[in-house]
Formats: sequence, C-alpha cells, structure tokens
Amino acid sequence: MKLKLYKEQIKDWPENGHHIMAQFDEDKIIVYQSYRPEIGNFAAKNQYFGGAFSLNRMTWIKPNFLWMMYRNGWATKEGQEVVLAIHLKLEAFERYLEKAVYSRFQRAIYATKEDWQNQVKESSVRLQWDPDHNPYGAKEERRAIQLGLRNDQIERFSKEDILKIEDISSFVKQQHEYVLNKQLDKLLIPEEHPFFSSNDEVNRKLKLK
Repeated sequence: MKLKLYKEQIKDWPENGHHIMAQFDEDKIIVYQSYRPEIGNFAAKNQYFGGAFSLNRMTWIKPNFLWMMYRNGWATKEGQEVVLAIHLKLEAFERYLEKAVYSRFQRAIYATKEDWQNQVKESSVRLQWDPDHNPYGAKEERRAIQLGLRNDQIERFSKEDILKIEDISSFVKQQHEYVLNKQLDKLLIPEEHPFFSSNDEVNRKLKLK
C-alpha cells in the first residue's frame, strides 16, 4: 500500500462531483472494510472471508480510505475495530460496477421506477454515492462511492476475487493520533486518484467525468 501525506494529496484531488477515489494499478484496486475482531482477524490470517463472516447478508466495500475512516470513527466504533485493506482483482471491481444498481431511483438512468425496483430485487451489487469526508469527519462537496455485495457476488468476493488482505488497524490508530492532535500536516493516508471504468457506459451510469 502506497502512502502519501494528506496535505500533498488534497492539492490534486477534485473538490466536487462524483469520483471513485482509490489506490489502483492495472491489476488491482484496494478497498476497505471494518469488522469486529472475530471476523477481521480470521480474514487477515487466512486471506479469505470465512468463519463468522456471513454470506447471507450484504457486505459493503469502500475504495476511499477517508470515507471508511468516517464510517468506522478511525476504528473506534464497536464492531469495527479491525480495519482491512483488501487488494481486489481489478477485473472483479469492474464486474461489480457493471452489475451495480443504484440504491435510490435515478430518473436519468432507469426507464421507470418499476424497472428500477425490479433491477434492485434481482441485483447482486448495490451502488450508493454519499458525501465524502475530511479527516475530522466534516462533509466535502465531493461524492464517495460504496458498493454492497450479496448473493453470487459476495461468494466470489469472499475468496476468488481477493489477491491479498492487510490488517491496517495499527496504522489507522497511529494516524488517528495526528487527527486528534490537529496535526494534519503529519497525516499519512493511502495515495488515491480518481478511478474510471474501462467501460464508457459504466462511467456514464456512475456519473463519472
């Protein structure tokens, strides 16, 4: 995982619009999840999701590190103490994006509300855009993406789509100290850039520019 000072990164980040901010290369992309120790430790040790991990409920992945930190309170929230950096096959992430259906009706994308509702029922990937957040948890104008996986896609995600699982809980706690002490000039986070799908139709659906 490549790290870079937060204060240097924000100089190049888009300030608004819909963007998949992520660390990626031609083979993989890193997404983040937080779990209670029973699940997170098993995944980090065995390099796949099993044990207490449920294949029967939707699991959400987030490619944006700071958005994950907002959601888990920098690993301080109960049940989210173990933070995982999951190195996904890029082809798997592209597949999720292609199959993704919005959590809310989008008039410009779906023919009718009924059509959207039918797609939601049948979909194995849910798509949601939310306000991005800065290290202190304040909302940004930029939107961050999260993807919910279920059914066949959660099964593929749990084992075959993953290249590597890193437990970054200690790193998160170290960096949280800089946030607590208002020392953002020292804050290191994963280096991220806007990601675009190789499929133009998918980029249109996701409102990526």
